[in-house]
Amino acid sequence: MSESPQNIVLLSADALRADHLSCYGYHRDTSPILDALAEESIQFTNAYSASSHTREAVPALLTGRYPDVAIDSKYNLASESIASMLTKNGFATGGFHSNPFVSRAYGFDQGFDVFDDDLRLGQHKLIALAQRVFDKLRNRHYARAEEINTRSLKWIDSLDDGEPFFLWNHYMDTHGPYDPPQEYLSAYRDHGATKQDLQSLYQRAIKQPESITDDERALLIDLYDAEIRYNDEKIGAFLEALRERDLLKQSLLIITADHGDAFGEHGYYEHPRYLHDEITHVPLLIHSPGTPGRTISTPVSTIDIVPTILDAIGQKTDDDRISLLSPLAKNRNVFSQVRGEKDESHLRRYALRSSEGVGFCERDSDADTLRFEECTSASHRADLEAYIENRVGADDNDTSVESEEVDDEIERRLEALGYK
Repeated sequence: MSESPQNIVLLSADALRADHLSCYGYHRDTSPILDALAEESIQFTNAYSASSHTREAVPALLTGRYPDVAIDSKYNLASESIASMLTKNGFATGGFHSNPFVSRAYGFDQGFDVFDDDLRLGQHKLIALAQRVFDKLRNRHYARAEEINTRSLKWIDSLDDGEPFFLWNHYMDTHGPYDPPQEYLSAYRDHGATKQDLQSLYQRAIKQPESITDDERALLIDLYDAEIRYNDEKIGAFLEALRERDLLKQSLLIITADHGDAFGEHGYYEHPRYLHDEITHVPLLIHSPGTPGRTISTPVSTIDIVPTILDAIGQKTDDDRISLLSPLAKNRNVFSQVRGEKDESHLRRYALRSSEGVGFCERDSDADTLRFEECTSASHRADLEAYIENRVGADDNDTSVESEEVDDEIERRLEALGYK
């Protein structure tokens, strides 16, 4: 990149798997906006999340650290975020989303001048009961992409002319329960199911995946793809708004996802605590004026995004973290991790991916044992074992699975979103 960008724009979509985007080879035309953008961007075809669910994936995305140090044992943010880093470098910082797991209740407002987590009627864990009324009035438990766009553009317009900014928009539309606007769903199917029917189907897919018929699975995929098409269009509208303000050409733009979503490929739906491709392989596009579009197949990680941003503004990290704007080693390994929950809180799963293959392993912290699953080669197993050995100290400090002081209203929203 020839010069430092004035602004940094990070757009992430919740539960958006790469292989359901047409620019990643999907058979449906789900992402025409992102397809066109990919032609002008650095497109990473083998980008993997550091984890498979929001509570560990977003902290890694925002800090550039693996989840075992990015958060504490109760999922509170425990490492410095990119917002704090950029505040120190003179950027105005704004974050806009509606996922309770990365709300101010868990410290994710750290470093943001403005942090809108859609908890509209409260500023801490004690959310007013009127929040429930707010959700009922809009008949949803999250803010649509259009709402996120409106809120974030209002913030941008409030800044002084020429003031550099960092913006993080996180879109929830591709997260279940899938409820796309009818005009997007009609491109794939007509159905007579009610909103309640669809929510019940989604919950059953999570709790009783073996009960889902082929036609029900196809319906869930149609709903998901329609949400992608909606989200794609709204991202396009947001980018057009930046162009109209003459801001896009001054900005480093990064588009990615926190993780993917499963549709029965390994016997489960949604995104539980595993590390298969369908829930870790994510899209990643980096766009900046003056940087030619190209495709990179070398495996990369979402933890590479923070050092990439710092590199773009001329700030070097003091460790071995990798900027995606620099040449990448072709034989690079990238890793993912996820802690177990409830009866599996003593387990942590790990994955390694390289250009040559994969490795999967499960560690039992109670028994202090490793159980290797698929490994392409002995070297993959050795590299994965070395990585795990290096992370064990952090793992053993983080076996607790949940804060016991989460507000009831946040709990209600999490249940509506399929988390509980």
